[in-house]
Amino acid sequence: MAHATINGARLWYDVQGEGEPLLLHHGYTASRIHWEPAAALLREGYQVILMECRGTGDSEHTVDGYSLEQYAADVISMADHLGLSRFSFAGHSMGGGIGYVLALEYPQRVERLILMASVPSDGYPLPTQEVREFLIDRRRRGDRASYMAEYVATRFRPDVETDAWFNSRIDQILAVSEGHYVQGAESFAQLRVGDRLADLDTPTLVLAGAVDSLLAANLADFNRLPNATLQVFSRAGHELAVHEPEGVAAAIDGFMRHGVVTADSLAERRPARDNGANE
Repeated sequence: MAHATINGARLWYDVQGEGEPLLLHHGYTASRIHWEPAAALLREGYQVILMECRGTGDSEHTVDGYSLEQYAADVISMADHLGLSRFSFAGHSMGGGIGYVLALEYPQRVERLILMASVPSDGYPLPTQEVREFLIDRRRRGDRASYMAEYVATRFRPDVETDAWFNSRIDQILAVSEGHYVQGAESFAQLRVGDRLADLDTPTLVLAGAVDSLLAANLADFNRLPNATLQVFSRAGHELAVHEPEGVAAAIDGFMRHGVVTADSLAERRPARDNGANE
């Protein structure tokens, strides 16, 4: 584990394992913790890079720079710091929004793109101003009881979503910087790249949870991507790598090894038939 000064911010990162580089990026109020169960499996075959964006985890709480564009630029500069000319990128939730920016603005650097429970390509709408003010005030007050009541009410994997895990999740929310909490949400709400997806030819894996409210948006984006494959996990919500770490790691490993596999790509492998003689 280490820190590097990236575009004026002291950012936390860790490099695990050896092999083809695979950078894992967390979501909005999350941290490396949300990737670690899958990362522990992936590092057996890949050079896994975990990083935390400015304003989160163990990275610096900067005065500014809280936008998808800056987060993406920080990923590129982190890759430069590590001497990586090309790398595969996996982004969870807000990290998927960063992935869209990376693949569209820095296509020469991204080998493969993995979108896990990603924010939609045309943004995730902000709540009403009244609700936003409540959420900001709740975080400032550190109202753990309110957060816990909300989490417990929607718990569907008690074997994974223990009270201890929920308390860890609340710690992460309370620890992010105010700038990231407010401006980061505004940035992914303003994301508008849906009309560019048809031009995104980077091999892409879309991972979605059947119990995630973003499922429909993830499926819609998958259908707009020209070079993508899909896996939906029936026993996972938004926290895919926590709910299904083995499945997520296996899906990513298969994608890294074999690329995009679809019905059309399989059909192209069939030997040509000679005028129907073998019908």
